[in-house]
Amino acid sequence: MGARVDDGAAGKGVAPVRSGRLESLAPGQAIPFAGDRVAFVTPELSAAFRPGDRLVVVQDTGDLLHIPAREAEAAATAVSRAAAAFARMGEVGDDAITAFFEAFAGRLENDDAWSRIAQANARDIEAARARGRSTTRLAATDAMRRDMIAGLRAWRDAEAPRGRLLERIEHPGWTVEQIMAPLGVVGFVFEGRPNVFADATGVIRAGNTVVFRIGSDALGTARAIVAEALDPALAEAGLPEGSAVLVDSAAHAAGWAMFADPGLALAVARGSGPAVSQLGAIARQAGTPVSLHGTGGAWLVADASADPDRFFAAVFHSLDRKVCNSLNVCCIVESRAETLLPVFLDALERAGERRSGCKLHVAQADFARLPERWRTARATVVRAEGPVEEALAEPLADADLGREWEWEETPEVSLRIVADVAEAVALFNLHSPRFAATLISEDVSAHRRFYDTIDAPFVGDGFTRWVDGQYALNRPELGLSNWQNGRLFARGGVLAGDGVFTVRARVRQADPDLDRGGAPTPPRNR
Repeated sequence: MGARVDDGAAGKGVAPVRSGRLESLAPGQAIPFAGDRVAFVTPELSAAFRPGDRLVVVQDTGDLLHIPAREAEAAATAVSRAAAAFARMGEVGDDAITAFFEAFAGRLENDDAWSRIAQANARDIEAARARGRSTTRLAATDAMRRDMIAGLRAWRDAEAPRGRLLERIEHPGWTVEQIMAPLGVVGFVFEGRPNVFADATGVIRAGNTVVFRIGSDALGTARAIVAEALDPALAEAGLPEGSAVLVDSAAHAAGWAMFADPGLALAVARGSGPAVSQLGAIARQAGTPVSLHGTGGAWLVADASADPDRFFAAVFHSLDRKVCNSLNVCCIVESRAETLLPVFLDALERAGERRSGCKLHVAQADFARLPERWRTARATVVRAEGPVEEALAEPLADADLGREWEWEETPEVSLRIVADVAEAVALFNLHSPRFAATLISEDVSAHRRFYDTIDAPFVGDGFTRWVDGQYALNRPELGLSNWQNGRLFARGGVLAGDGVFTVRARVRQADPDLDRGGAPTPPRNR
């Protein structure tokens, strides 16, 4: 390992500081983290590490992340391009940004351009299936295309947020204005969903720039979207080169490098829970604020006053497809279990008829409550690797209530009988990612208590699938944040393009003789 000694403090009563550059790692080498803990270099990491590579030590976990030089360079180049573009965005009028969104939408609407994107997407799907990967959210369907176009045109028509006056404070002789301003370069790492790629450009509406890193499953599709629609739209609208940049790498290390870059103003991660948590930890270490959503799954609670028809509808309509806001855990109060359990099972089966069967996980203490058919039947469950024969219902430990069932075509949920709503809330607050919760009840006071005690950013009284920026707020979302790692400062759980901003203060001074100490302006020497 080479080292450079910095003696700049010598002779000043300060001990010399030794610093150097990491050029190699030895098997078993101790790497301190979290102040008083140690991780050890594996033989594999030692063999792979080369001069010029980087090692990121995740202080939360001690994970040693190897970033090859080429991935570090790819991320740094992308962030630098976006930073240079941001420096020029003040010269760009809002009309040009409006034109960009229309041009982007128009190119996705063009059948020739879309056919080339669809061909790239078909290749991505084929490759993902060959690796046994889920393709549920990967397919660039006609519905996804329509949603992408609608989302881009929603940003086209949205009020330009930069320069918006938030507050004016009047003082004798002067005025302070609080004004919305762009934040900077926004970095995105997200799973293989092509529509997210288009949605994330929403940060440009507020005058920001953006860097993307997409999962390897959808990288071919992303490249096609860049070539066929994004880059031409940026050029046509006259936005600075680098306003939206794809980190063209399939390696996870490129995402680590991007989130470790202090040039980001905000880091947004979407994908699997552990990967998102790791990315968030990397960004926080770099001093970058984060918006994370890695674990979802909504909870639904039915209390003693629940209307069976409303309960049935909420369960059924919360399982039309698997996304983060699909129903994941259902709790029924003990006093209504005899009535509502059959209603729940009926709704689950009917939801399965829309897809491909169903799968149930039941708390161990409640498994015997199921009808014999549910306890003994087998079912064909569609997994990422293909159809698999499994038990229709399986017992589940309370500690596993927080697990999100990432089903493909077979709706999969957990069930727990609780003493009362308070127990359901306690289980949610303890085990869930603290994301979305709904209460089925005819009792107004019960809804008030539920809202006041459940630790969730999204709370409802019906189906769970409403949790979506575009569906609920008419704004394409960049990400949804759960509260698994704490509540968010000064913003809601839906991150939209117009929510990525900072605030500048501007003074307009009418009285030139203002002085904090009250002194008058002296006569000027002439």
